[in-house]
Amino acid sequence: MILTLSLALQNLLTYSVNMMDTIMLGRYSQDAMAGVSLCNQVQFLLQMLVVGAGEGAVVLGSQYWGKNKLEPIPHIIGVALRFGGALSVILFGIVFFFPTQLLGLLSNEPLVIAEGAKYFQIICFSYVIFTVTNILVASLRSVGIVTIGYIISFSTLCINVTLNYCLIYGYFGFPELGVRGAAIATLVSRCIELVIVIFYLKYREKRLHLTLKKLIGIDASYIWDYTRVSSPVLINQALWGVAQMVQTGILGHLGGDVTAANAIAVQVFQVLSVIAYGAASASGIVVGRTIGEGREEQLRPLVHTLQVIFITIGLLSGLTIFLLRAPILQIFGGTLTERAYALSTQFMAVLAVTTVGTSYQMACDNGIIRGGGDTAFSAKLNIISMWLIVVPLSAMAAFWWECAPVVVFFFLKWDQLYKALPVAIRLHSWKWVKKVTRLDDETIT
Repeated sequence: MILTLSLALQNLLTYSVNMMDTIMLGRYSQDAMAGVSLCNQVQFLLQMLVVGAGEGAVVLGSQYWGKNKLEPIPHIIGVALRFGGALSVILFGIVFFFPTQLLGLLSNEPLVIAEGAKYFQIICFSYVIFTVTNILVASLRSVGIVTIGYIISFSTLCINVTLNYCLIYGYFGFPELGVRGAAIATLVSRCIELVIVIFYLKYREKRLHLTLKKLIGIDASYIWDYTRVSSPVLINQALWGVAQMVQTGILGHLGGDVTAANAIAVQVFQVLSVIAYGAASASGIVVGRTIGEGREEQLRPLVHTLQVIFITIGLLSGLTIFLLRAPILQIFGGTLTERAYALSTQFMAVLAVTTVGTSYQMACDNGIIRGGGDTAFSAKLNIISMWLIVVPLSAMAAFWWECAPVVVFFFLKWDQLYKALPVAIRLHSWKWVKKVTRLDDETIT
């Protein structure tokens, strides 16, 4: 439970950064908020890629930690940094050279696209820095080091909010830069994050003794181990990130008010569902360590308890989202149009229901099943669900049947409910329990 709360706090602080961006830009201009929300879809894709690259290190690292064998972990972290770094460089190139074209895929509103392009010109320089920082933090989490994560997130929140206040609105003698000010604030925050991590690794971290030499001079034999475990996760996360961009594009082509409402609803959901994501991350580490220690007989009572916790968290999170809809929207003042306000209320009502499914199936899938060594199941499930059901059905609802935006939004989110059935079936089959670490000179699969 302590690990869950620690990771929940880290997620809360991380998502609060984007939430404060949404609120502060929303009070500045609805078009500015909508434009940055489109850019944040690319940030979300990057975040999914980073999670995918880091998850291989977490799964392998937690099982090696359970075996009390820490020597391979720096090699695995070095491989993860190479994979994640390469992906972030590719994404930087796309955003830097084709910002308007990319935003045009997500919206047909010229003013929204123009605001987003201003943000892209600056924020893309944070992508590589963000990737390195978060893979290092995720890797440390695999051996139970979680404090550094929320130290970083808290510092980012404070710095970002302060600089946003000065640079978006032009207070305390600073120029009024609007979306460019928000981008500069985030870029500065990301740079400070990396400095904090480097300082921590050099002077405070005593378990792995990570150094630049260790991360560069890796044993290449671990590349295959890492690739075998992380590839399904990376593919799954990449497809999920792209799917979220496609979903945003569907809503974005329904008008600027719909884009703004989606930006608010999604940010509120992310902030108020942090305990569910923390529980998922913590359960993956606990399950991986239990398997690594050879205590498989303890999995059944552990998994039963975790499922009850996940469902309880979902019900409480959904109720909170539903009750706080009106108070949250009051924060945005008078910048929202009447239609955007109404749509935001409707979208959050939908999320209040679907978050119950998210809390159960996402935590069981990405936490227990993936932590147990089965990284392929989630990829297969999400490919089928997202690309054969959600995206086609939502596109038809939006452009063929011309349904109301709230109906389209529901079709985009209802997979969080029906995926609970296949996840529960897989969980209780116990076929996901796999050892992925080496025994002597072998790799056990």
